[in-house]
Amino acid sequence: MATPPNPDVLSLDRWTIAAIAIVVYVVSNLVHEGVGHGGACLLTGGRPEMLNAVFFECEEAGLSSAAIRWIAAAGTLANLVLACVAWGALRRRPLRPEWRLALALLLAVNLLQAFGYLTFSGVGRIGDWAVVCDGIRPEWLWRIGLTLLGGWLYFVVAPRLFMPQLDPLLGQKQPDREARARTLTLLPYLVGGATYLLAGTLNPHGWQLVLISAAAASLGGTSLLAWYPPLWAKKAATGDAAPPQGIPRSIAWCVTAAIVLVFFVVVLGPGLHFSPARS
Repeated sequence: MATPPNPDVLSLDRWTIAAIAIVVYVVSNLVHEGVGHGGACLLTGGRPEMLNAVFFECEEAGLSSAAIRWIAAAGTLANLVLACVAWGALRRRPLRPEWRLALALLLAVNLLQAFGYLTFSGVGRIGDWAVVCDGIRPEWLWRIGLTLLGGWLYFVVAPRLFMPQLDPLLGQKQPDREARARTLTLLPYLVGGATYLLAGTLNPHGWQLVLISAAAASLGGTSLLAWYPPLWAKKAATGDAAPPQGIPRSIAWCVTAAIVLVFFVVVLGPGLHFSPARS
């Protein structure tokens, strides 16, 4: 008779999961704003002015309309590149459970924010992809196109890419699968959203930017994590009948998350200035 696994080995430590979420959401934000928008600003000849937790300011005077569109699109493109990196890393075997969760969340957050941005710009006519499509006529055509494309990628494609990566952490039995899926995704969603909002409140442009950027990217952009995973976990698991992998308490992840959170809120909340803002 097989010995049942130790419950401590199967448990999900919420402090470690929250810590992983903080690091994943902050890294995703820095890639979008700093690497994406910031890198494109430099490559197109713009002048970086400020890196903030919710935006990147680039002096665009003298740039062509194509360069401005490229800068706007680059944030989403950078998120997709990071998602590809996470996908490739998840192909490696074996992975420690903490790293599996971190990479799966990194894949999920970057796919959902990238795809969600398409729908956000299509519906609201604001944000990066509204800048990319500005001037295209008829306007209704690109808005409907962005909305439909973003919705399909967000609700159909993204979950099929990242949810199977969580399967080793969910196990085989119901209702444990649903409960574990909820812990592994709803908690990161709430912690990640709170991280963005906390830093966003310190931005120099007021509450409106918190709503259309910080809240939209976190609570809106990754909202699928709040409700979809338990529904997906209702179906039978694939693969062998091995017990689920647990997430143990990790001091390293907790300390790293504390450092990242302080930097994100205290430094990037108000913003890092690179050159004087235009008058």
